Amino acid sequence: MTSPEDDTQQEAIHEARLWQDNGWTARVIKNEDDDGWAVSMTPDGQAEPALVGPWTMGRDKKNPKPLDTSAFNTLVKTAAEFVRRHEQQLHATLHQQIAITHHGERVSVTLDIEPDEENPTAMLRATDASGEVLGEARVSPGFKLTRASASAWGEARFSPQAVR
Repeated sequence: MTSPEDDTQQEAIHEARLWQDNGWTARVIKNEDDDGWAVSMTPDGQAEPALVGPWTMGRDKKNPKPLDTSAFNTLVKTAAEFVRRHEQQLHATLHQQIAITHHGERVSVTLDIEPDEENPTAMLRATDASGEVLGEARVSPGFKLTRASASAWGEARFSPQAVR
């Protein structure tokens, strides 16, 4: 008898053109752009591949080289790093921070964007070195946080009206 935990894990598949293991699926596919081959790397539970790249031809110069353990492990490492960098870039875009000097004190100004397809929002916040909030304002998700915009907001005493 299988437990519910067993049902959630994918069974390992090790075939020439399909390799499924360690939370990833590698699939060798015909390259739509030319006569070659490509490999797609899809994390378990995702519908779309995280990474698609060229794949090596076999010795007959017609068919793809078969997947193997070494190639699969390299592909997993590359795809996982690609996903990690994408997540870091998204985080950096949604959570920005700039330090300014205001009246001789260091002030941290942050812009936190809450993505939503229908109604995205953003919060601008200024805090002093001790973490005390000096000002907060709802702004457009398209607000450009720069040293100049943060300093101008500080000159306006971190008034919400100054950034609308």
